[in-house]
Amino acid sequence: MPPPIFPIPDERANTVAVGGDKNGSHEGEKTSPQTTSSDASASVHHQISPQSPAKTSPVVDGDKFDYDFVVIGGGSGGLAASKEASRLGAKVAVFDYVQPTPIGTKWGLGGTCVNVGCIPKKMMHQASLLGEAIEDAKSYGWELAGGGDKKHNWGAMVQSIQDFIHSLNWKYKVALRDVNVSYINSYAKLIDKNHIHAVNAKGKEVTVSAAKILIATGGRPKYPEIPGAKEYGITSDDIFSLQYPPGKTLCVGASYVSLECAGFLAGLGFDTTVMVRSILLRGFDQDMAERIGRAMEESHHVKFIRGAVPSKIEEIEPRQDGKAGRLRVTSTQNGKEIVEEYNTVLFAVGRDACTSTIGLEKAGVKVNPDSGKINAEYEQTNVPNIYAIGDVLDGRPELTPVAIQAGNKLARRLFAGSKVVYDYEMVPTTVFTPVEYGCIGLAEEVALKKYGKDNIEVYHGRYRPVTTRPIAGYGEEHCYAKLICNKLDDERVVGLHVLGPNAGEITQGFALGMRLGAKKRDFDDLTGIHPTDAENFVSLLITRSSGVDLSLPQCCG
Repeated sequence: MPPPIFPIPDERANTVAVGGDKNGSHEGEKTSPQTTSSDASASVHHQISPQSPAKTSPVVDGDKFDYDFVVIGGGSGGLAASKEASRLGAKVAVFDYVQPTPIGTKWGLGGTCVNVGCIPKKMMHQASLLGEAIEDAKSYGWELAGGGDKKHNWGAMVQSIQDFIHSLNWKYKVALRDVNVSYINSYAKLIDKNHIHAVNAKGKEVTVSAAKILIATGGRPKYPEIPGAKEYGITSDDIFSLQYPPGKTLCVGASYVSLECAGFLAGLGFDTTVMVRSILLRGFDQDMAERIGRAMEESHHVKFIRGAVPSKIEEIEPRQDGKAGRLRVTSTQNGKEIVEEYNTVLFAVGRDACTSTIGLEKAGVKVNPDSGKINAEYEQTNVPNIYAIGDVLDGRPELTPVAIQAGNKLARRLFAGSKVVYDYEMVPTTVFTPVEYGCIGLAEEVALKKYGKDNIEVYHGRYRPVTTRPIAGYGEEHCYAKLICNKLDDERVVGLHVLGPNAGEITQGFALGMRLGAKKRDFDDLTGIHPTDAENFVSLLITRSSGVDLSLPQCCG
């Protein structure tokens, strides 16, 4: 493992390899959490050893600079790092400024996750599930008052979600104030490696200096370069505060954002179509991705247009207060032109790192010219006093908990002499499609490529969900669990995948065991909690190599 390039105290620590193969290597794809895997079970702490130790004080150059630590970006990772650094005695400032979307959407402190990502997404997903639960309730004897049909109020849902988000925005400001972090609501740019120039919404300018700087600016959704995309389309930055029901919606892209949005929109009763250029959920296990697609199409009324890309969007009727407009979408599918009308077009075709307009070149910070992302070792860029975390990092998972963990550990290294770095391997995650997908470790195709077909065994099975909707027979054709095992290492589980209700909760529960190097026999020896969906992992007996049919198991043995 290479030595760190930041100064650390005299106390030496043995290097502990976590991640990579048994020899401690860190090879493998790192573009998404489910295509990486830790193949070691030594420790959940990843430490570094100094090549030549150097004495440092926790807070440096306090008289020379305005701040010890300046964070550019007020998302989850940046806020976590700033608060931790301040608790450790550093003088800290956070710059955060949201540039409005093409249709004017903007939001408060907290970054993507809180405002236009994880939180509102999960709430709309829950709203969709509640609609399904109303139908299921009839099987349990519940009757709707007056015998009427269920009806969803988009405006009421959006208002409730935005009220909740605004409360979080306020709490973040209070949290910064409580630990004496200066919050500056201005757009910040580097003018050299120690100075930041910022401008607020009223044009007021400020320049500050800092001993250390953290780039935590995250990313924003891409728009395709086609006529009408920015003029008439929206993205996930807009959908959660949209002031009118979206109506008939086209979700362009096969990313998890696209599938999640399509899922909850369909569940809320909107005619929803997903336009897919090639494959679903690139970077995720493709067996699971196709299962998700089938579940959405067969059981959740989401339509798919495969092998197609939009070429232009035209406005037929403008959007007005309280009502979506009408749009004509022209696309190309397998060389043929297709035209369809929609009320809303939502683009979810990837994200751009927010690095091109913050002055990185003036400070000498290098970025990957293809992705615009920052190259960093232990979150440290090629400029020794400038660091980066979160979605701006090249080759790292774009996940909120990852940015928070990395930010906290970085602050402790910089201001408390810690040697613990974040281990980017074996990161659990969940896609909140109507039938949720949770995973940790390697995708099946990645495991086969890494270890060879003869050295991988896949244990899998369908299951009948009992935590939700058992009487209605929900999910029996789609709920599925599998463990991917490395036969060369005593069947250590290198990938866990589950498709079903509460997949995120299931995956989180097993994640600790996976990080500690659980073997297949550990799952076999584990006593399940009955009746739960998670218990299916303790009784997976059918192997893919056996070719045995995946019939549904009987309840209670």
